Amino acid sequence: QVQLVESGGGLVQPGGSLRLSCAASGSISSIRAMGWYRQAPGKQRELVAVIPGGGTIYYADSVKGRFTISRDNAKNTMYLQMNSLKPEDTAVYYCNLKTGWTVVREYWGQGTQVTVSS
Repeated sequence: QVQLVESGGGLVQPGGSLRLSCAASGSISSIRAMGWYRQAPGKQRELVAVIPGGGTIYYADSVKGRFTISRDNAKNTMYLQMNSLKPEDTAVYYCNLKTGWTVVREYWGQGTQVTVSS
């Protein structure tokens, strides 16, 4: 059983910063990718950033240069450092984990609210 727990969301003014964390627990092996998604009210869930098991880190164009994704393998924790936040970054942010190669399993966290407003 794999569990993902996000934390670090909150209310921040435009131009401010937040750091989200995603702690993974359970039987985790063959990580295909870990990433962050977000969903704003009335919009579809979208990919923000992803660290593949091998390969280049990907960022959505809308967050490039402002957000940084990282992972601490020893702690089984992933982070999303968000700087220069804009009101359009307001959304529920979800942690996502994909494992396996021939059979892919996908896990989601419960989400954490990020609100950027003055």
